[in-house]
Amino acid sequence: MPVHAAGGVTSEAAAQPVLPRRAAPRPSRTAAPAPRKMSDREEEFGAQNAVTASEENDDAFETINVPISSEELPESGQAEGSESEVTPSSEGHTTHVKEENDQSFLNEEPEDEEQFMEEVLFPKRVSYSRRNSVKHKFTKHDNAVQSAKQFSHAGSLAFLDKIKAIKESLKASMKDPLATVKVVLFPMGQEIIMPFKIDTIVKYLKDHFSYQLLIPSDILQIRYAGRILKNNETLLQYGVKPQDIVQVEIFSTDPDLFPIKRIHGLTDASQIITVKVQTGIAQYQEVPVEIIKSDFHKPFLGGFRHKITGIEYHNAGTQTVPKKIPEKDNVFCRDTQTVFLRKKLQQTTNTTSTQMTKIGVYVSNMTDKLVIPGKYFSAAEYHAQRLQAVIVLQTYYRQWHAKVVVKDLKRQKMLRLKWEAEEELRKIREKEEWIKLDYYRRHNPQTKEDFEVLYNALELWRQEEFARINQSFNGAERKAALCELLEKETQIIASIGRHRYIANTANREALIQTFLDKCSAPKVWRTFSGKIIEMDTQFTIRARELQNIYKCIMLKNISQDERLDVLLTLKHTVKEHECKLTQEILELIDREVDLMMRGVKHHNLEGLRKRIATLFFHYIKTPLFNPEVARHLKVPQDPLMFSKKVDFCRSCRLYLPRTEFAASAGPGPPPHGRPCRRCSALGQEAWQRQSFLKLKCLLQRLHSAEARYEDDPKIAFLMQLQDIQYLVENIWASQSVLSAGNDLNDLVLVRWDRSLEWSPWNCILLTKDEGVAHLKLTSIEEGYEPLFIHKIKHKHILAKNYFSHIPVLASFILDDGEIDEIRKKYHSETTPKMIVAQRPSP
Repeated sequence: MPVHAAGGVTSEAAAQPVLPRRAAPRPSRTAAPAPRKMSDREEEFGAQNAVTASEENDDAFETINVPISSEELPESGQAEGSESEVTPSSEGHTTHVKEENDQSFLNEEPEDEEQFMEEVLFPKRVSYSRRNSVKHKFTKHDNAVQSAKQFSHAGSLAFLDKIKAIKESLKASMKDPLATVKVVLFPMGQEIIMPFKIDTIVKYLKDHFSYQLLIPSDILQIRYAGRILKNNETLLQYGVKPQDIVQVEIFSTDPDLFPIKRIHGLTDASQIITVKVQTGIAQYQEVPVEIIKSDFHKPFLGGFRHKITGIEYHNAGTQTVPKKIPEKDNVFCRDTQTVFLRKKLQQTTNTTSTQMTKIGVYVSNMTDKLVIPGKYFSAAEYHAQRLQAVIVLQTYYRQWHAKVVVKDLKRQKMLRLKWEAEEELRKIREKEEWIKLDYYRRHNPQTKEDFEVLYNALELWRQEEFARINQSFNGAERKAALCELLEKETQIIASIGRHRYIANTANREALIQTFLDKCSAPKVWRTFSGKIIEMDTQFTIRARELQNIYKCIMLKNISQDERLDVLLTLKHTVKEHECKLTQEILELIDREVDLMMRGVKHHNLEGLRKRIATLFFHYIKTPLFNPEVARHLKVPQDPLMFSKKVDFCRSCRLYLPRTEFAASAGPGPPPHGRPCRRCSALGQEAWQRQSFLKLKCLLQRLHSAEARYEDDPKIAFLMQLQDIQYLVENIWASQSVLSAGNDLNDLVLVRWDRSLEWSPWNCILLTKDEGVAHLKLTSIEEGYEPLFIHKIKHKHILAKNYFSHIPVLASFILDDGEIDEIRKKYHSETTPKMIVAQRPSP
């Protein structure tokens, strides 16, 4: 039964096919095909297409044909007659509406496309006239249905109920036709979540991302469930319902010319979860909820904690995005609401009168005053008086300002003098501390640098005495004086040797204790929360037990019973392993016990006890007995690793690891002629006797100064002590360039150009105060004269020429064109020339 958009229902007597406007009549068919059973999805889809067509083009059609399934037809003959008459017209009209609807949808172009895209992609709750027209049509349809009730039968009532159900479903679906679309940009993988109307064509979604990606819309393709969506298709045609969550992919058909890139400026992808809400008794509804990632700090507005489970519940204010204060467009300031007041003098009329003495009238003049005109005061005199007053005020103000300035200058001068006095006291105090430290080092030498200072002082004293003897004596007296000098030098060397033996003994004990502490230390690591965790293994526990036994062996001034208990514990510990070392330790333990039982004094057993301690320390250093010690031994346990890193020292005639040789500036391993560290130290004590303590302090000051810069310096930390010695002594002559100060304790190597990294060709040797003032300069050309700058650059060229032979530092000079030009300028011609000898003619 066809239903008109105007709300009319045709009867059996007047059952005529209703033709839409602007459409040619179609010929009726003689035999109607058997009506097929339509699914719920097809009925809903057809009804939604009909309503969409009526909304978008009101003038296109006025008829909506709803096909009837065969099961819902009434069984009476009257219904069969109605079916025979209506079915062909209904089928024909349904096909015609569908075709005309597609054509009108394709030909329709909105007047404002950008506004329509905004409404599609970002819908708001606004009312449209077309929806009102649809409502009006449905109202007319309801009136028609009410008027047709009196002429219908039971089958017609069931059919009208079906129409009402379809209408209600259409109203519910068209009320908020939005779906959540997750757009994935392929192949970047960026996800963008946005709402989209399911009854809107895909072309607008494609145009939106064409504008975002700067790619033509005909190049972009949208894929949903493995199918490519066309421009005139909607999500509703693919079964997407309102409030659904779907995922589509956007890719480029020409990725080489128009590749898809990441869209910047978007927030992180929101997370969508489905929440099941109870709407009634045994009735639940799934609601999609979008979790927005906010970047603001959510304030804590209170809450409560469950006493049993311990779960904390916060108030809703900490879980929702705060509302934005809407901007007020029409806001009036106070100036537009008040009246401006202006003072203006107005002269008004004032009627006065005078009374004089005349006939019949007497006026007393006793109270009258005689007014004498004063001196005339001109405008020039007035301005001169004002000027004089201003000058007086300026005089007093300038006097006060001058006093303030002078007072400030006096205060600054006082602070400056105070600072200079403090600096002088600080320098004197540092010098005194250095002298005290040097004196302490000379009398109580402990380190290698302390003994270098002693041998350097000995060499200086020997040179002075040798020069004095050469000047004062001759012949036999000179020889006798030199022999006496040699004997004194020998005694001093022996005294230094005794101090070294004492220092080595103390240092050896400290090294042994440090080594044992490292072996027995537990495993330590830090967790993500910052907590430090310590763990003991079976090897660290074993090392700690051996350390405790060693400490007990080294104890002095203990009783005989306590010593016997320590030896018994040591004997039981060593008995666990049988070897030559353990047998020797057991023999020495039995010997000491025997001597103690015979009453031998303790000082006579010191040598035996020291031998037991030394052998037990060797026992501790054996990885077979103490596995933890293998991690801290310098000598590798694998002989193959050790064989390739051995060199021969021709001085001591020993094969030693390469770590025992000083690092060379040239490439490759140390040459065979270079002595080892021990032989070099022996030669240093025998005839060179140089002190590198001040140079080491200078290098430490350089490292600490460069570490404060944030430009990642490298060259300063590659410099060795020999390089600093050559740079200070040969390039800068061991003195400041400005003041010629030669105290190395007060000299520093600072950057010549502060903006560049420190290097031997970008440094200057100055005192500490001069270095601080030099680093404050903004321009080198303004701070120094051209002649001085030329002198510094010449020293930099000398440094480049020397350090370019070192492979590590040569890589930093490869891009320097200045040094190449100088080398070419002073490069001598070394090409051999052929000289032809001419024989004399006969």
